[in-house]
Amino acid sequence: MTSWQILAADYQHPAHQRAIPVLLNAYAQDPMGGGEALATEVQAGLVPALAKRPDALTLLAFAGEEPIGLLNAFEGFSTFACQPLINIHDIYVAPDFRGQGICAALITKLEAIARQRQCCKITLEVLSGNPGAQKSYQRLGFAPYVLDPTLGQAEFWEKKLQKNL
Repeated sequence: MTSWQILAADYQHPAHQRAIPVLLNAYAQDPMGGGEALATEVQAGLVPALAKRPDALTLLAFAGEEPIGLLNAFEGFSTFACQPLINIHDIYVAPDFRGQGICAALITKLEAIARQRQCCKITLEVLSGNPGAQKSYQRLGFAPYVLDPTLGQAEFWEKKLQKNL
């Protein structure tokens, strides 16, 4: 088992600037990420765009100098709780490093940050066809979002405004 570390990304750090688009592109190419590479302009513009967003937070996992994991999250606001929340938008661990607790470590680090920021909850989305991720998230305390069991689980919907998304 290789040793690894989790750290908050610095969008100005050259190694982090390289790691973020590489890992996100690997995630995009994974079947659970859609199976298609990110456009070159998306990869080039990703870190500068994240750096402009005060609500953005990226965590990285490294094995030595090798980037092996990524978590992109954004702070939002719960009107029902009148408190901030954090939504995990992307989470990825390189295939050779899965099963070592890296996903759990990324989420645990994010939870510590969320508690410091006095967030009321952490949210994420998971594909119904990804039972491995679902089990991992359940072990970490996540559950499907349900207000009233008779009305069912909340669903994540989208309306694309640009064709390349």
